[in-house]
Amino acid sequence: MTYLVSDLHGCFEKFKRLLKEIHFTDDDVMYVLGDIVDYGEESIDLLCDLSMRYNVIPIVGEHDLKALKMLTEMDKMLKGAAPDPEILGEMTAWITEGGQPTMEGFKKLDEDMKEGVLEYLSDFALYEEITVKGQNYLLVHAGIADFDPDTALDDYMPEDFISEPADPDRVYFDDVTMVVGHTPTYTIDGAEKGKIHYSDGAIFIDCGAAFDEPLGCLCLENGQEYYVS
Repeated sequence: MTYLVSDLHGCFEKFKRLLKEIHFTDDDVMYVLGDIVDYGEESIDLLCDLSMRYNVIPIVGEHDLKALKMLTEMDKMLKGAAPDPEILGEMTAWITEGGQPTMEGFKKLDEDMKEGVLEYLSDFALYEEITVKGQNYLLVHAGIADFDPDTALDDYMPEDFISEPADPDRVYFDDVTMVVGHTPTYTIDGAEKGKIHYSDGAIFIDCGAAFDEPLGCLCLENGQEYYVS
C-alpha cells in the first residue's frame, strides 16, 4: 500500500501509533510531505527513526530546509568555528519559531549521529511523481509558486515548492492530482477540522498534528483515511 502523511513536526508518538494503526510493513511505502521537524519535542528522534526506514520517503518542507541550514552552522560552532553574526540572528529567530526542540535534540547526538542527521536532511526530495492504480500524483510540501502549466517541474526553484501554499480553488493539472501538506486543513474555508480536505486544486493532508489536531494519513490504493490523535 502507498500511504501519505505530512507535517509530522516531531510528533514521534503519534507517528508510531499511526504505523500500528495502518499495519505498516516492509511491503508498503510511505511519503512524508515535509516539515518533519520543529515544534515537537522529539523532532530528532523522529528524524533518526525515519532515516532507518528505506520505505519511508521524505519530501522537503520549509522547516526541514531551515533546520538543515541552522544545524549545519551549529555543528560548525560546536566544533569551534567562530559564529557568523548574521547566522546567529537567523538562528535566534529559528529557535523562537519552533526550532528549539530540534536544536536541543541535535546537540545531544554523538558526532556520527549528527553527521547522519545532516546527510539525511540534505537528501530530501523537492517533490515526487508517482502513479497508483492508474492515477498520477504529484507530491509536494506546500504548492508550486508562480505555477505555469508550460513550465517543467525541474525548472522551478527549490523554494517554489515550499513557499506558496496550494490554492484550493485552482486546478493545476488535468491529469495529475496534487497532494500537499503545509496548510492545516482547519484554516481552509469549508474544510472539516482535523480531516483531510479534497478540493478541485489538490488534496490537503496536513490536519494540524503539531497543534493538538490529529495526524492524518491517506492510503492511495483505496482512499482510506486514518487519524491518530
